[in-house]
Formats: sequence, structure tokens, C-alpha cells
Amino acid sequence: MGSDIVIVGTGHGGAQAAIALRQQGFEGSILMIGRDSEPPYERPPLSKDYLAGEKAFERLLIRPREFWAERQVELMLDTNVAKVDPAAKELTVSGGATVSYGTLIWAAGGDARRLSCPGAQFAGVHAVRDKADTDRLRAELAAGARRAVVIGGGYIGLEAAAVLRKLGCDVVVVEMLDRVLARVAGEDLSRFYEAEHEAHGVTVLLQAEVEAIEGEERVTGVRLTSGETIVADIVIVGIGIVPSVGPLIAAGAAGANGVDVDQFCRTSLPDVYAIGDCAAHANAYAGGAVVRLESVQNANDMANAAARAIYGDPQPYEAVPWFWSNQYDLRLQTVGLNLGYDAAVLRGDPKERSFSVVYLRGGQVIALDCVNKTKDYVQGRKLVEARAVIAPELLAEAETLKELL
Repeated sequence: MGSDIVIVGTGHGGAQAAIALRQQGFEGSILMIGRDSEPPYERPPLSKDYLAGEKAFERLLIRPREFWAERQVELMLDTNVAKVDPAAKELTVSGGATVSYGTLIWAAGGDARRLSCPGAQFAGVHAVRDKADTDRLRAELAAGARRAVVIGGGYIGLEAAAVLRKLGCDVVVVEMLDRVLARVAGEDLSRFYEAEHEAHGVTVLLQAEVEAIEGEERVTGVRLTSGETIVADIVIVGIGIVPSVGPLIAAGAAGANGVDVDQFCRTSLPDVYAIGDCAAHANAYAGGAVVRLESVQNANDMANAAARAIYGDPQPYEAVPWFWSNQYDLRLQTVGLNLGYDAAVLRGDPKERSFSVVYLRGGQVIALDCVNKTKDYVQGRKLVEARAVIAPELLAEAETLKELL
């Protein structure tokens, strides 16, 4: 069997690639191959509304189930791609079957990074990467699990911690670095979120490393290198992802951290594109540095760029990155990339739970983190896009960022 275009991955990037191709007028055959058992659905709610039981799964679907058949997009679910043969233009999938392609779009995302310590395989140790992960976690909560340890103080871990507190769990966050969100945010934001979680009853342990998961087949606790053991019914591991690019790299694609793509999302293999979490690209908003971005925005915009290139209307991927996180009644909106920032300007007072942090590099506005401050996010985005150079004192004192444009 085969298809004119085969898309590997049924997340945001894969789904948008298929949608964009049909919108561009592509009339050939499209096949989407996914490991998931469900048609394409949104991933961010898995650690937020869906985990909390506030949003039904059907509301997570990127398009209604019948949409794909109506657009003549074939879905091959519960299927893993084991091998790519770029010379034969052929994939080997679960069970040994082969699928031929004219053009391949690799949108496989990544797998949750697992703990490597003893006990990591015990029941009760969870990732939050797909619906099945969250369903297992919800089932254990429904069965009475109430003592939770969250390993990793990034967005996934903190979002899950906020939901678990809302559900009445005792929650301990274990972060090996000296602050939460250390890899993605400045210190002002990190300290604010640490204080917020502690105010909601979460225990936040910094510079704490996990030595082992304790228990017998099922987790009973988390032992730290300090010797302390935290009693636990459930453990959530949020320590990043490993890009799912093994078959592409084995086939000869260039890449170290993910798979490398050019400005049109093309890999080094002929007629093979890669988009989303797994695609390493030179990003204009990172000063031209090669980065992987794990966001819905990046997946969707790369999908659009790949679809245009395939359809014969190539336009380089140059979208401004943006991201969001919901924790408690706090809405964080981020625009730009703060990589290599040398100054951070605080606008407003974190004690009022509405403020923003503006990041500068060489005097240029490169990113903003905005907490419950949508106006700064909207206006700050224009500053990032304009590569505006503005004095820190003006950024701090201006009533609105609009007046600085």
C-alpha cells in the first residue's frame, strides 16, 4: 500500500499538515500514521482541563471524527513506524507491513523522557504525553490515590501539580535545579510560581535529585539522594521529551538533537520533511541558533510551511514563537525566545498577580512572559516582531507598551 503524501504523527503538526494540504488544493492521496488509538486531538489540555475532568475528550479533537474521511485523509492508527527507506521511498510499520510514499512529512513529536533510576517501571509512575497516560492517571485518582510526587518543575509538572491540588491531593514537586522553570524563564517568574504553588499547599523541593522509586511493583515512595523518602501513591514524571526521530536518523538524515530541517522544513533526505517538536531549525527569534520548539504554535506553523513547499508555493518558516500555561487562576502567555538574554525588566508587581517580564539581548526586546496581563502580551509581541531596541527604564515605566512602538 502507499500514498502520495504520508504523514507520520497524528498530533498538532501532523493534523495541520493534512488540513493545510487540502486547503492549498492538493488533490492527491494523504495517509496519516499514528501510534495513538484516537484521531488527532489537542495535547495541552492533558495536563490541565482533561486531567481535572473539566473537559470531555470529544472537545479535545482537533476536528470531528468524520472530518478526516470527508477530506479523504486516511488514518492508520495504533501503528508505529520502525524503518524508513529513502531510496525505495518506503516505510516499514508495525507487524512488518510496508507503506510507500511520494513525499513524507515526519511529525512524530517525542516520547516522554523516562527516569533511569531503580523502580522507574513501577505501576503508579506516570508521564503526561498522550490520552492513555492521562486516563491511567485519572483512574488511579478515582481509585483514591491522594499523595502525589511530581518530578520536574517545568510547565507540565507545575500544571499537573496545580490540577492535583485542585483535586485534593497532597503534592510535592521535586526539581533538581535551584528554581522551577529554570530552563525557560527568568528568576522573577520562577520565584513567583514557586510562591504561588506553596501558597496553594504544594511543597516545592529545589536542588533535589531522585535516587530511586520505592515499592514492590507499585510505587510507595520517592527516595532522594539526600536520603529523604517522600511517601507517594502516584508519581508524575515531567522531565522533558526525547525526539522521536530514530528511523529518520538511521536512514541517514542529519540531526543531533532531533532532525535538522531547512527554512522550508526539508530534511537532508529527498522528499522528506519534518515539523514540530522533533524538528531542529535555525530560528530568527533565537538569533539564528538551531533550536527545537515544543509548542502548538511551532507545530502548526511548520506544518503550514511544509504544506506550501510541497504544493509549490515555498515560503520560509519565520513565525514568532508563542506559548501559554494555565495554573490555578493564572494565565501565563509567552512570546519570543529569551535564549541568551542579558537583561530582564519587570513590569508591574508580582504580588498583585498581574505582571510581565521583558527580556532583552543587546538592548533588543526578544521575549516577554506575561502573567494575567494580556495587554502586555499583545503589545509586546509587536515589539518582538519589530526587533525593537528600547531602554530598560522606559519598558519598566511605560503605562502601556503600545506607546513604545
